[in-house]
Amino acid sequence: MGEFEAIRPYNDAEVPGVLARLIDDDHFIGILAGYRFPRLSKGLGWVVRPLLRTRLRQELSGIQSVAALQDKLEPYVDRAIEKASDGVTYSGIDQLRSGRAYLFLANHRDIVMDPAFVNYAVYHAGLPTPRIAIGDNLLQKPFVSDLMRLNKSFIVHRSISGRREKLAAYQNLSAYINHSIRQDGQSIWIAQAEGRAKDGDDRTDSAILKMFHMSCKDEPFAELVKALNIVPVSISYEFDPCDQAKARELHIRATTGSYTKAPGEDDVSIALGITGYKGRVHVAFGEPVSGEFEDAKALAQEMDRQILGNYRLFPASYLAYAAWDGRDAELAVPAVDALFPAEEIEVARAEWERRLAECPAEYRAQLVRQYAQPVLNKYRVLAGLE
Repeated sequence: MGEFEAIRPYNDAEVPGVLARLIDDDHFIGILAGYRFPRLSKGLGWVVRPLLRTRLRQELSGIQSVAALQDKLEPYVDRAIEKASDGVTYSGIDQLRSGRAYLFLANHRDIVMDPAFVNYAVYHAGLPTPRIAIGDNLLQKPFVSDLMRLNKSFIVHRSISGRREKLAAYQNLSAYINHSIRQDGQSIWIAQAEGRAKDGDDRTDSAILKMFHMSCKDEPFAELVKALNIVPVSISYEFDPCDQAKARELHIRATTGSYTKAPGEDDVSIALGITGYKGRVHVAFGEPVSGEFEDAKALAQEMDRQILGNYRLFPASYLAYAAWDGRDAELAVPAVDALFPAEEIEVARAEWERRLAECPAEYRAQLVRQYAQPVLNKYRVLAGLE
């Protein structure tokens, strides 16, 4: 796999060396100490960090493979997921077959937790976890790159500016995805579009689908689609920990025409996405794509039909939709009290109103849209309009 050296995840033989490098990384240990022991690490970091290093060496000794590392970390991941949510539910995972590799094409709301929730479902179903596509813009620090590549992440080069270089990078990415699924028998997770859907409008970028075909031009597109075993995935958060930041960004883009991220902004989003309150979370695995899709546009329409149609709506989304100026009077969208018990609605209303109150007035329209847009999308699918 020499041609994929610059983007591939780490293999089993590399695991011990990478773990040793991480334990010796002062920046990584400092961040971990601040997360695990926030009070002690401020004044007594010189004591906490060496103790943490020693504990990590003990905990990770004997880890010789990626699978063994995931087994070791899974209880911690489970606790982190359970601590920041009111429960995670899944549907459609019973359609997946052992021994078959899939391309999970998912909507994208959170940088880290989207693939983490898919991993969580697949792992607990007793299936191999997928390799995860991650943009190089998120790998600015060496220890972050090491962590992600240990967890079966492969790199998507988004920061390349030259047209020829970008074309070569996507050709290589296409070849890697096809090689992973069709030769290695390893599943892939990738977002349906570059970047998070900050406005709640989960749409598949046909350019992503065209990229899958770039390295297989001699093969009909319809045959490629069948070979990749594509599964649309819908991830629904009752509440988005990053909703205020997304509303701010959307407002600035709408009023100025552009938005420039501050240094470290992605790091803040990652941390908040992991630890912030999400309410309930649902992950819906759609039906593996079958049929004849002659081009990327037709395939994108099917992806959207399933991803939007399988999205789980919670009371807050209906509350937002009722207050949204973008709602469609022609659609038969029920009122929230026709769908949920009164107690559930009141809990959701209290949290929703708290978020509205904390949001600056000029950003509120964008906050409302984030939660309301999925309602419009789903009912358009149900009405046969998508």
